[in-house]
Amino acid sequence: MKMRSITPMRIAKIGYIVMSILFCAAGILFIAMPGISTEIIGVCIGIAMIFFGIVKLIGYFSKDLFRLAFQFDLEFGTLMMVLGVTVLFNPKNLMVFICVALGISILLDGLFKIRIAMDSRRFGIKSWWLILSLAIVTGVIGVFLIFDSATGSKIMSVLLGFTLLAEGILNLYTVISTVLIVKNQVPDVLEIETFEVDGKER
Repeated sequence: MKMRSITPMRIAKIGYIVMSILFCAAGILFIAMPGISTEIIGVCIGIAMIFFGIVKLIGYFSKDLFRLAFQFDLEFGTLMMVLGVTVLFNPKNLMVFICVALGISILLDGLFKIRIAMDSRRFGIKSWWLILSLAIVTGVIGVFLIFDSATGSKIMSVLLGFTLLAEGILNLYTVISTVLIVKNQVPDVLEIETFEVDGKER
C-alpha cells in the first residue's frame, strides 16, 4: 500500500513554528520600541499575514493525523491572506485598520483554538487545558486591540506587540502539542486493486 507523503505536513508544521516565533519576536520588538514607524509596522504585519495565510493553507491540505491544528485553516488562511494584501498595499495610512483587522483575525483564531482545545480533550491530549487558556487570553487581547485602535500610536504599538506575542505563543504551543507526523500514514481513501476470477472483475 502506498503511504501518504509527509512532506506537506513537515512544511506546515515547520512553517507554523517559524511564523509563530516571528510573531513573538515582532511582538517583543513593538513592545520595546513603541515609537516605531506605522509604515514599518504595516509592511511587517502585511507580509506576516500573507505568509502565515499560505502556511495555514498548506497545513489544511496536508491532512495530518489528528486533524486538529489545521482544521479551520482553509477559511482562516484565506482571510489572513486577503487582509495581509490589503494592509501591505496601504501600510502608512491604515494603522487603525491594521489593528482592527489583526484584532478580528486573532479573536477568530482564539475562538477556533478553543474548539481545537475541546477536540484535543476528546483525543486524550493532556495539555488541552493549556491550549484553552492561551486561546482565551489571546482572544481577549484581540478584543482589546479592536476597541482600543483609536488610541495613541505608541499605546497602540505596545498593545499590538502584546497581541502578536500572545498569538505567537498560542500557535506555537498548539502546533507542537497537536500535530503528529507519522511516516507510515495511509491515505484517507484506500486504493483497492481489482483482479479477475473466472473472467469476472473482483
